Order: sequence, then C-alpha cells, then structure tokens
Amino acid sequence: MCGIIGIVSHEPVAGRLVDALKRLEYRGYDSAGIATLEDGVLTRRRAEGKLVNLQRRLEGDPLSGTIGIGHTRWATHGAATEANAHPHMAGKLAIVHNGIIENYRELRAELEADGAVFESQTDTETVAHLVNRELRRGLAPKEAVMAVLGRLEGAFSLAFLFDGEENLLIGARRGSPLAVGEGEGEMFLGSDAIALSPFTDIVRYLEEGDMAVLRHATIEIFDEHGNPVIRPVRRSTGKAFYVDKGNHRHFMQKEIYEQPEVLSHTLGAFVDMTTGRTRIPNGQTLDFSNVRRIALSACGTGYYAALVGRYYLERYARIPCDLDVASEFRYRESPLGDVDLALFVSQSGETADTLASLRYAKGEGLRIASVVNVQESTIARESDVVLPTLAGPEIGVASTKAFTCQLISLAALAIHAGVARGVISPERELELTRSLAEVPRLANEALALEDTVEALSREMATKRHALFLGRGFSYPLAMEGALKLKEISYIHAEGYAAGELKHGPIALIDDTMPVVVIAPHDRSFEKTMSNMQEVAARGGRIILFTDAKGAAGSGSDMASTVVLPDMPEILTPIIYAIPLQMLAYHTAVQMGTDVDQPRNLAKSVTVE
Repeated sequence: MCGIIGIVSHEPVAGRLVDALKRLEYRGYDSAGIATLEDGVLTRRRAEGKLVNLQRRLEGDPLSGTIGIGHTRWATHGAATEANAHPHMAGKLAIVHNGIIENYRELRAELEADGAVFESQTDTETVAHLVNRELRRGLAPKEAVMAVLGRLEGAFSLAFLFDGEENLLIGARRGSPLAVGEGEGEMFLGSDAIALSPFTDIVRYLEEGDMAVLRHATIEIFDEHGNPVIRPVRRSTGKAFYVDKGNHRHFMQKEIYEQPEVLSHTLGAFVDMTTGRTRIPNGQTLDFSNVRRIALSACGTGYYAALVGRYYLERYARIPCDLDVASEFRYRESPLGDVDLALFVSQSGETADTLASLRYAKGEGLRIASVVNVQESTIARESDVVLPTLAGPEIGVASTKAFTCQLISLAALAIHAGVARGVISPERELELTRSLAEVPRLANEALALEDTVEALSREMATKRHALFLGRGFSYPLAMEGALKLKEISYIHAEGYAAGELKHGPIALIDDTMPVVVIAPHDRSFEKTMSNMQEVAARGGRIILFTDAKGAAGSGSDMASTVVLPDMPEILTPIIYAIPLQMLAYHTAVQMGTDVDQPRNLAKSVTVE
C-alpha cells in the first residue's frame, strides 16, 4: 500500500523524490517523508497528511543531498503521526518499508533487551535497529542487511540509506513489489514503474527474496541465498502515461470518462475485430475443451468482477465455477481435485491475499490464469496465462475503468471457452462478439446520462444509508454499486440479490431509505418488479436503472428512473456499471469527501 522511491545521483534529489511520491499517491497514504545525506550525514523531513505538508517543510528547511529515499505511508502499525512516518532512522541508517513484519514484536522485545530505544510504534523501526546492530558489530552495509533479512517474517519491500555512504542504496523485497531503474550515472528504486517513469524506462523487477545494491554506475542483485543473479531488463510502459486530471475535477471522473477508449483497447486484445473470433491475447493458449471446473478468486471490486465472470462462464461456456474471496480461499484449503483451472482477478496484480491464493492453487498443481491491469506485476509474472485489461494507470482509489475492463475481458473469455467446448457455434460467437463491439458506443451513451445522475446525487448526499438490489448479472453490480458509494462518500450501503429482500433487508425499508434497483428488461425483470412493489408499499424511495422497455413496465412508484440504451444481456453489467460509478462520484463530491483518496483506503492492498 505504501509508496517507495530511492535515488542515487550526482544531482540534488529531494525535488525528484517528492515528484515520484506524487505519482504514488494513488496507492493511498496518510503521511510522507524523505531522507538524504547532507555532507554525508543522514537528514530527514517528514510530515503527517498529504504531500503538500511535506513540501512546505522542505520549502522552509530544504535538503540538498544527491542520494535519498522517500515514502508515502498508509498506517498499519501506529497512528498516522509524524513520529510514525517514514523514513525511520536508527544509528547509521535510514529505512523505508512497504508491508508488514509479522514477527516484529518478538524482534522488538529482543532489541529493547539489548538496549535499543524506539521512537515510533511501527514494525519498520525494528528492521532499522536490527541492521544498525549488525553495523555496530562490524558488518558492512550489504552484509548487515543480508543478515537481517533472514530473520524477518511477513511481506515487505525495503530501501536502506546509510550514513557516510553517498554512493550506496540497498533494496530488498519479499512478497511486496520493488523495481530497480537505470539512468545515466544514476540509479533508482521504486514501488512500481510509475514511480520511476519520470527518470527512466529501463527497469528490472526484483524477484521474491531478492536484494539489490545500487551505486551510480552499477546494479548488483542477489537472491535469497546471497547468490549473484541477473534479472531481465524490461522497457517499462509507465513513461507513456502522463498522470494528469486533464479537464476533470478528479482522477476518478477522468477515469470514468476514459472507459469507452480503454474498453475498446481491451476488446481488441480478446477479439479479432476483422473476423469476429475470440482469442487469448498475446499469442497465448488456454484450452477449455476438457476443463471440468474453474476456481475463481479475487478481492474487493475484483471479486464482484469475478462474480460476473462466474455467471458468464457458467452461462456461455457451461463450466461449473467456484468463487471465493481471496482472503478466505487462501485459508480454507479447499480440495481442488476436480478443478482444472484457477482464475484470479486483480487490478494491481499485487493484492496480497489474491497472490497468496494463486500460490496455493499453483501448489495444488492447477494451471493459473489471471485478469490483471499491470502486466509487469507479481500476479502476472507468476501466472501461466495473463489476460490483460488495458485500462492504463488507474489513479483513483475507487476502481472504475479497471472494473469494466475486467468485465469485458471475462465476457470475451467465456465466449472463447464456449466455442472451445462446442456449446457456442461459430454463428453464435459472431453474434456475441458483435454485441461486445457495441460496448464503446454504449459506454458513451451511458456517460451522456451524467447530468441526470448528478441530480440524483444531491438527494443521495442527504442520506446515511442506501440499499442496492439486482438479480442475475445485476446482482454483482448491486454489490459493486454499494461498494463504490460507501468507499468514497462514506454513506453506509449494502448490495443484495433482489430475491433476498424478504429475508431480512426489507426490515430496513422506510420513507428515508433510498433503494437503488438495477433492472434491465431481461429474463429477471418481472421478478425484480415484484420486489420493487414490496419496497414501494413500505415507502422506500426507489431509484431505478433500466432501459426504455423496463421504464415503461415499471409503474409509477419510482422516485427516479434512469433510462439506459437497449443492449444485449451480456453487456448490461459493463454498461450499467457506469451510471452507478457516476452516482457514487457525484454523491461524494456533494459531500465534500476526498474522492480520489478516500480515508482509510489504499489502491493496492499489498498486506493482509
């Protein structure tokens, strides 16, 4: 969740450290700091809150060092205070850290018994004291770090800066991403390619257990056993993306409006638009002909995308699917004897629980496919088949364009699987892919509803609770719509299968409760209308998202009706997601919350 940057250069680095941290703001954070060497002496500046606070500190008390490390922190151990902000220092080193050291309590007790004095509540400071103790015992920096890494339990990436060492940065990772960038006479460490993109597009990704030693002109990488290794150089795509809001007020709004374009990009990866035939992107193969069962797993918004994916795969490919939240799947130790494929969904490709679930499935001998937006991520690298969502960088914490790109990827995958299994004819494949080709146009039509949705948000912003209902494909969408609303507006919202209304949620209905119903005129429409009548009879204020035929058949009990264009059923989760995103966005704007960086949330959940 946190962001890491490190630079060893011949020029002052403080400004560039802060610029890189700005590119990592999308991860979510509550404090920030940098450390450099000033005439060979470790010096740091830290601040609680947003990066602007750190910038003010630096304006009044600048740093001029040519080597340094920086960090944006999302609090896990200890409150969001300056004392707990990174970098942490102990003796002759400073450290920044992403992840959790699970055995820090035992290590801290050992260090305190040895005389160490702690200044913070963090697990990170424990690592600093451990390495400093090894330095005091006479080890060189590289050997001191290597000696400590073996004692740490948990998932982490680390960057170290040493007193008096103006030509040395050390980074290490286990379970949390870290990249090394190469420049001309300078080197870089970063949480991802976006952090490094202003400086270089020549990137090496550290693998599990790696440690990197960076100097002005050299990079040495060692594996977890201390053996020198060579990691491949990759040309990062991060530099191609200029992270800017453009004409939009927030990144989330910009990313909502990017959906027609990025959906078309993703569609093009999965469908040969000249023939109308589906494919697995990038020349990969994935044989569904003899797949007996698929295990799907994901977290958060990715989980709701996977739930739609299960509906797609079962309906169009006739493959039974199991679906678990990754944080449960990894510990449930489900027997996977009749499962032939495990499918994971993640925007960042670094989600800790999803990655752990992937490794469990891999350990059980399953073939692994992943739907990911970051093709250079750990999940992508550890998968047998990568199913890319070409959404580009998604800066807003609340996922929008990545979610709909996941849906179109899963829809195309289900069609491809159905063809392979002989349950979809070539003629039906063409019909379905022609439907998918309508998505960019329909997405634009959905965006044209913004003024209508914004008007609805003014009333929604006065409420403290909301209920979202849907059936079939619209059920996962109801849960996703509720998640979006509570993520960024802090209004309590729940999504339910409409058929479950009488099994509890109906007790909440009164004339103050907005009930958002997602009901295109599909095979479930009449059933959903029955549920809506139950809500109306109890005074609930119904906000209906439907099409023209649904609006005509819904009666007069609606408080508001948003009419979307007609579309094939396979497209409804993708297109109906857009006005739900706009409803959450404009409600949050009305309430004055931090839309792009909502409280307590992070973009990439790289710890449990």
